[in-house]
Amino acid sequence: MLTKIKKVKLEQARKKPLYQVVMECPDGKQLYVKFDYTYATQNFWPLKVNYNRKNYGAKLAWYTNEVENMTVALFLETIAQKVNRKYQFDLKQLP
Repeated sequence: MLTKIKKVKLEQARKKPLYQVVMECPDGKQLYVKFDYTYATQNFWPLKVNYNRKNYGAKLAWYTNEVENMTVALFLETIAQKVNRKYQFDLKQLP
């Protein structure tokens, strides 16, 4: 992963864990991604994306394909693993 994580926030006390991450891109610009984990589909989904202070809604594929050369799912999963490790949070399947 070429993008470096600068700030993270994890909200665990929700039905779905909510991640907010500010990253520094290889070109020096800033990428903000807000995403959550859905237990039903066992996937991470982007909710809000800002790149260089421009709002992209929930669209992240353009960045992951062009810069990271990976899928959105893999990109978000990689970030979530690092954040989960920092907060010692384990994604558990709901009963």
